[in-house]
Amino acid sequence: MPTPPIRSGFRWHTLAIAALTIGLLWLFFRGLDIREIGRAISRAHWGLILVAVASVFVTYVLRAWRWLSLLRPLGHARFVPAFRTTVIGFMATFLLPARIGEVLRPYLMARHEGLQPAATFATIVIERLLDLATVLLLFAVALPFAGVDVGGPTRLWSALFAIAAVAGLAILFVLAGHPERLGRVTARLTRRLPAKLAGTAEHLVRTFAEGLKVMRSPGHLATAVAWSIPVWISIAVTIWLTSQAFDLTFSFLGSFLVVGYLTVGVALPTPGGAGGFHAFYLLALTQFFGANPAVAGAAAIVLHLVSFVPISILGLVYMWQDGLSLGRLKGMAKKTDNDQVRS
Repeated sequence: MPTPPIRSGFRWHTLAIAALTIGLLWLFFRGLDIREIGRAISRAHWGLILVAVASVFVTYVLRAWRWLSLLRPLGHARFVPAFRTTVIGFMATFLLPARIGEVLRPYLMARHEGLQPAATFATIVIERLLDLATVLLLFAVALPFAGVDVGGPTRLWSALFAIAAVAGLAILFVLAGHPERLGRVTARLTRRLPAKLAGTAEHLVRTFAEGLKVMRSPGHLATAVAWSIPVWISIAVTIWLTSQAFDLTFSFLGSFLVVGYLTVGVALPTPGGAGGFHAFYLLALTQFFGANPAVAGAAAIVLHLVSFVPISILGLVYMWQDGLSLGRLKGMAKKTDNDQVRS
């Protein structure tokens, strides 16, 4: 039976997320004319929005293919289970708290394809690092050619982002061939830390090192990096098409600036990125492209629906076909997370 402190902690965690979501939504809607937002939505070019919905599904097909390149050294893995579990995992992340889908997706794939659970979970760690590096690199590369005056400090930060992304990928390539180095470095760094903190750090490093061992050679990492580019180009296409549907005209390269802002917005721990997604899209469009705030706000609302609703519906269909429920998914993810901590 859970102890009172755990229940209290969960309650405060839930209240904090609710407060953050409400605060971000208030920040987004503050100063916007709701009637003007409604008029902008009614005047949108819905043909472009339907094409944007199609590009969302293309993104998840590409995500599944990239994941297969990381899973290949573990054993035989097929595309259809990879796509289905990817969709279910992201649906769970959108609809359930604590990014449960990040734990659930590898668990379902390992169970379905007979893979090693710990190693399958570790591929998600590598996947997130590849996403971060790719977003930083595309943001930095697009900035000089996006046709907007961003000022000296932003150009400087973009150059630093590019250097950090390339350096991060280079380190991954080196460590992919020699993952045992992580263990030696961690042992030296945690020698003076309290036992609990040292244990947590060692667990995180073991998980990361397991992910590097999954690839066995830098060649596997290179394949995953190559898949990451079309994944994020597809995401940029969705953003660009939806923005164009509201006559928010900017170059396609400008979409990568918006991607960079949205990455920060969805990193905030709100359900389905609500609030953070909207506020950071609005900020990017008004800051970089001088968009009408109400029109940009309308586009943010529709883009959020385009990005999250179709995949959530498909994930619920797959979940129903597999005889699962949201409650059961939550329980499975919690059990898997506890097993990872104990290991």
